[in-house]
Formats: sequence, C-alpha cells, structure tokens
Amino acid sequence: MSVEAGDRVPDAGAYVMGAEGPEKISMSELLGTGRVVLFAVPGAFTPTCSNVHLPGFVERAGELAGKGVGTIACVSVNDPFVMEAWARSAGADGRITMIADPDAAFTEAMGLTSDLSAVGLGVRSRRYAAVIEDGVIKNLDVETERGVSVSSCEAVLGRL
Repeated sequence: MSVEAGDRVPDAGAYVMGAEGPEKISMSELLGTGRVVLFAVPGAFTPTCSNVHLPGFVERAGELAGKGVGTIACVSVNDPFVMEAWARSAGADGRITMIADPDAAFTEAMGLTSDLSAVGLGVRSRRYAAVIEDGVIKNLDVETERGVSVSSCEAVLGRL
C-alpha cells in the first residue's frame, strides 16, 4: 500500500553526495520543512528519465521557486555516485537535490516499488511526483503507464 495525500513523508534513510562523499540523510528531515517537490524516477541515465523527466525540472526550477517551492528533489534507486554524475551531466547541480536510495528503503516505505527485473533493472521506484508541505504529502501523482505525464514538471506547476 502506498502513501497518499495527508500522510507524512516516511522516516527512511537515503543518501546525498556531500563534500566528503556520500552522506546518509533522513528523508523526513530533508523533506520536512517548507514546500517541497519530490519526483522519483526508475533509474538515472535511463532514456525517459534523462531525456524528459529530469530536464523538465532542471529547465523550470525557477518557475517552481516562484510558486514557493524551496526544495526540488529527485530520488532514484541508484547509488550516490551515479546520482552525482547524473546531476552533473544534466545541469541539475544547485537546482535539484539528487537523492540516492540504493537499497530502496525509502521507495519501499513510500509503497512505490516496481520490479523491473525483466529488463535488467531489479527493484526500482515507480515514476511519480509529490508536493510536500512541512513534511505532509499534499499531492501524489503516480504514473500508471510508460512515459511522463502526471509527474512532469509542467503537471506539477499546474497543481501549485
């Protein structure tokens, strides 16, 4: 069962890349203050994630900030080194907080895992976007089909 609007962000661990290397963080602390947009992707450097999903948030980060969003975060079941490299290659540094969920702990706590073993990816996250205010999920839109529609930056902007 997945989280839904009105639920608090699960208190699960994940990683971000710090100056000294990977740093373990609490997702409830990272996402617990102010207005946050969190989006999840099945995998860094995968075609739809790299060509459509992440670029939309990078390009429109200023518009989200103009609507009161203090943090834009991307989470994926990848390691922190991959997330850092993906951020650099996509121009997301300084715009998007890239979160690594290497053991899928946060993704499982959200109830949004997807078994992509058939295509060689193992357990990953479903594609979604959430608007979070002071740690409470106000809106959660999970893609039900391939592609990016309800979880796109444009769709999120329409809901703010």
